[in-house]
Amino acid sequence: MNYILDYIMVPIQLIIVFFTVYYFVIAFFGMWKRKEEKILIPQKTFAVVVAAHNEEQVIGQLVENLHVLNYPNELYDIFVVADNCNDKTAQIARNAGANVHERFNLEERGKGFAMEWMFAKLFRLERKYDGVVIFDADNLVHPEFLLEMNNRLCKGERVIQGYLDAKNPNDTWIAGTFAISFWVVNHIWHLAKYNIGLSSVLGGTGMCIASEVLEEHGWGATCLTEDMEFTMKALLKGIPTTWAHDAIVYDEKPLTFKQAWNQRKRWAQGHFDVAGRYIPQLLVEGIKQQNVRLLDGIIHLIQPYFLILSTLFILSNYVYHYVPFYTNILYMILPIEVWTAIAIGQYIFPVIVLAKIRASWKCWLYLIMYPIFIYSWIPITFLGFIHRNERVWSHTQHTRSMSYKDMLLPDTREEFAKEELLGKQAVK
Repeated sequence: MNYILDYIMVPIQLIIVFFTVYYFVIAFFGMWKRKEEKILIPQKTFAVVVAAHNEEQVIGQLVENLHVLNYPNELYDIFVVADNCNDKTAQIARNAGANVHERFNLEERGKGFAMEWMFAKLFRLERKYDGVVIFDADNLVHPEFLLEMNNRLCKGERVIQGYLDAKNPNDTWIAGTFAISFWVVNHIWHLAKYNIGLSSVLGGTGMCIASEVLEEHGWGATCLTEDMEFTMKALLKGIPTTWAHDAIVYDEKPLTFKQAWNQRKRWAQGHFDVAGRYIPQLLVEGIKQQNVRLLDGIIHLIQPYFLILSTLFILSNYVYHYVPFYTNILYMILPIEVWTAIAIGQYIFPVIVLAKIRASWKCWLYLIMYPIFIYSWIPITFLGFIHRNERVWSHTQHTRSMSYKDMLLPDTREEFAKEELLGKQAVK
């Protein structure tokens, strides 16, 4: 039977099939990490930048952590932007040994503006750096982080994202499921894309950008998702974002559902904002250059639209069972066995990833709640679309105070303890 809505519903079904198969196939390439000959001799210099707004609870621990990285002291400097702070963030960071720059601008608020302001100051300094590394104030950093980024810069990579881990995955089920989602994305998205030569996406922290890229093209990313905006800007300039799987940063995950909801709503708003501005440019250049990376960038930006589209289709499918009004071609394109495999796969991949990273028993329990976290993206995405033109920055309060020593492996912790007893900075 021919239905008039087939002109709409058939293309929608084709889009659903494409995206579903695309993501499923890519995920397989994240199940392993390519062997790599690493350059272990420190050569590159780094400006380590931390943007902080009222972060007195956590900034001291991060600066302390950054001072004991396994990288020569003379090859990196630590800069903290105390952005519109009315607490002791600047004082604590300064006392911990960071170069602190205080910024007050109530008109241009948000991390993107703070970083743009700081980058301009960096490039006016007499000392020049090979790369700029960016962290959030609530982070803790693996001792080998700069050594890993040195390796990538020496190999010619210019925009690099590090592994986004969690420093508090066992605090609450919200923090746990948030951490699981990051671990899964680290493998089935970032690592997978890197393994097959596609561009990754910056994650807002734990990222390294070659100074020459920032000086030549500028930052210019000041929306609610400045990391994604700069990713697409760089991609249009022919600079992909690569993935450093062994450069680990530990991020503080939200403790409550409300915190997680607000943070993800801001991400959704920013995603729609960037998509609206960059998809047309990526499409034109991708077709003109026949560049797969640019076209893949479009697919990434379309993700929230796809979620809305597929949700509406599923809802219409319930109506279809009672009042057929279109031709269902999903099972004509792919047999039911394939759909079953894909359905099972979305639950198998998290299990594989948790096993690979040897997650704690608590995280295995939190995996039961993981579907709630995932499906809560549906209303959040709809709200993000509705409020996509609102660009008011919402600050996430960070209170999980932890020392870098709490995150280190036992053998590494012992090594640092010996260095401290000798009265020296670790591995300087």
